[in-house]
Amino acid sequence: KQNGKILFVKNVFLIFKHMLLRGQDNECDKITNLDFRETFIGTSPDVRLLLYTTTHNFSREPLFNVTQPTNFVIHGYRPTGAPPVWIDHITHLLVAQANMNILVVDWNRGAANLNYFTTVANTRYTATNITGFIQRMRDEGASLDSIHLIGVSLGAHVAGYIGAMLGGRVGRITGLDPAGPMFTGVPPEECLNPSDAQFVDVLHTDMNSFGLRGTYGHIDFYANGGLDQPGCPKTIFSGRSYFVCDHQRFGFLYLCALNHTCSITAYSDFLSGQCLQCEAFKPASCPVLVYDLSQWRNTLLKLSQTRVYFSTTAEPPYRSDYRVGIITWNLYLRWGVVTIYLHSGKNVTESRIDHKLLRFEKYTATRLLAQFDEELYPIQKISLRIATGNVIGPRYNIWLLLIQSIQITLHSSFFPRPLMWQYNIIMEENAEVTFQRLPCDGSCL
Repeated sequence: KQNGKILFVKNVFLIFKHMLLRGQDNECDKITNLDFRETFIGTSPDVRLLLYTTTHNFSREPLFNVTQPTNFVIHGYRPTGAPPVWIDHITHLLVAQANMNILVVDWNRGAANLNYFTTVANTRYTATNITGFIQRMRDEGASLDSIHLIGVSLGAHVAGYIGAMLGGRVGRITGLDPAGPMFTGVPPEECLNPSDAQFVDVLHTDMNSFGLRGTYGHIDFYANGGLDQPGCPKTIFSGRSYFVCDHQRFGFLYLCALNHTCSITAYSDFLSGQCLQCEAFKPASCPVLVYDLSQWRNTLLKLSQTRVYFSTTAEPPYRSDYRVGIITWNLYLRWGVVTIYLHSGKNVTESRIDHKLLRFEKYTATRLLAQFDEELYPIQKISLRIATGNVIGPRYNIWLLLIQSIQITLHSSFFPRPLMWQYNIIMEENAEVTFQRLPCDGSCL
């Protein structure tokens, strides 16, 4: 296989020298693939390891070098018995990050069971096996500081158990949408928590269904609030995708981050548009969903547990956000909801900013975050509507001195510099007004 060689290890308690085999004649193996009959009957738990490394000259170097950093990738519940489709993608992207060992934990014979309760029970068995293997690695000279456990769904709790058994001394645990069923409301020692490793980072995409609601790391990333993901079905009539789409989005986002094709910045005060105010992280910038979080790690450890949020579109590169500033000069106080429309030819995308009623008063600047489900280019004009909810009384005017798109936060070659508009106009409430783009120099900022 390109970028690495796979070594099959039958049982993690085999003599450690089996991980030091040399040569290119070792048979490649893949993660266990079970059929529906086996998952229906049930399987006995069994744990295997698949090794990917960046070593190419196998005839001169051992396949497994305990002095290098080692990442364990741990999949979750597999009700159909099929291997995760993302395994090959994540391993090849991980070996591209740095010189390291990648060990895929194949516990499919414990995870593939229609009885979810049995699978949950098997997480402890799996964690015990992997813990024993890591202890043997340590005996052979490995450092726990260089161990990174990446757990997916139910695998995130397996990673937490391993970390707890090792006294929280492993270097890092990454939990990708930790499983929620049977883990909601349990004591910290029963699920992934910050004490399980020196540093724990968590990504949430489905907290209202298969994912776990709450804060479980030193930093928790909440994609689209950690709930419903753009592009996922909204009704049960969509079949299986309705149930799994939100939960599976963690994989696409993490792979995109590993591949450096997305630049997903997260903010503490996200929906209110306070995107530039990451005071706690100065001199570094706001946290970004990336593999290497080292520049924020020390700050996050001092802050204990930090929640950060970001929005995405339905498709890569997953970002199309604008920070929008509005200065109102109207004499009387108005409350309302803003909807912004972007136009590119016949294509239109809109953002309704309705997470709270906005306050518009004289000489007041309001900063908003407009999130769009579609990326349009080039943006030829914009429309704006301020809805006050006033349907029976007279419509009042709102004097907007300045509307400006301060900065587009999408990392794309299409947008080499911020896009800005400037206006001075009186508009009627509840009525959509379309603006053509006007010149705007640096004074707009």
